[in-house]
Amino acid sequence: MKVIKLGGSLLDDVQTRVSVLHDVAAQWNAGHDLVLVHGGGKHIDAMMAKLGLPKRTHAGLRITDDATLDVVVSVLGGMVNKLIVSELTALGIKAAGISGSDAGTLVAEQHPPIDGVDLGHVGRVVSSNPTLVKSMLNYGILPVVSSIAISSDGKLFNVNADSAASALAAALKATSLQFITDVAGLMDGEGNVVDTLDASDAHALVAEGVVKGGMLPKLTAALGAMSAGVASVTIGATNVSGCSVTGLLGCSVTPTQQPSNQATKQLVSGGTHASS
Repeated sequence: MKVIKLGGSLLDDVQTRVSVLHDVAAQWNAGHDLVLVHGGGKHIDAMMAKLGLPKRTHAGLRITDDATLDVVVSVLGGMVNKLIVSELTALGIKAAGISGSDAGTLVAEQHPPIDGVDLGHVGRVVSSNPTLVKSMLNYGILPVVSSIAISSDGKLFNVNADSAASALAAALKATSLQFITDVAGLMDGEGNVVDTLDASDAHALVAEGVVKGGMLPKLTAALGAMSAGVASVTIGATNVSGCSVTGLLGCSVTPTQQPSNQATKQLVSGGTHASS
């Protein structure tokens, strides 16, 4: 079982997205169980601009009032989700799109205020019920899951797609979780991709604030998935010329001690440019 989170420019660049989905289709046709999870921040931004709604963020999170939530649900659960499903269908794959809010696939609680700022309908994923996704897989349907979650009392939340993928991978007891993004992976100070990062050193990087920006939630989600038993977690970009998911470039987070703390402390902003 493999969970793949699609992010970054993949959702905006047609050529790259189609190439990746070709490889997803090839793996599916080879008999691999796959689940796709996606966000779609740039699509939300575009729709809000079209509607004349202001984009407001705090601490890297989108402040989601009632009007913004309507856009988030419509864009993620509708436009972006069905775009991916339609392109997979064109490749001969029986795919179906759901939101994380369906059947409790993603359960969240309201995110607390940060620095006194109320984030509105922003949630933190606290659990995942994989029953619907498993049922789809059992009937030969490839699930495409948007990052909308629901609370135990039925409130919808805008949640981070990296956290969503991590929670679902853990609930499915997936063997592999891959974050496909628009940068090569976690980079060192010279711009080189770090091939392997020990989990303990990764925790240190997060605690020390070395990894920032869009790479931070990915690394945090990777560690969460690994602590829940997901054996293989990779963060990085595809080789656009071949766009092979199986030949993913990037940083592999491992549970065993590999690089030293001295080496990992040299990692800097190369990973901060990633977007979800």
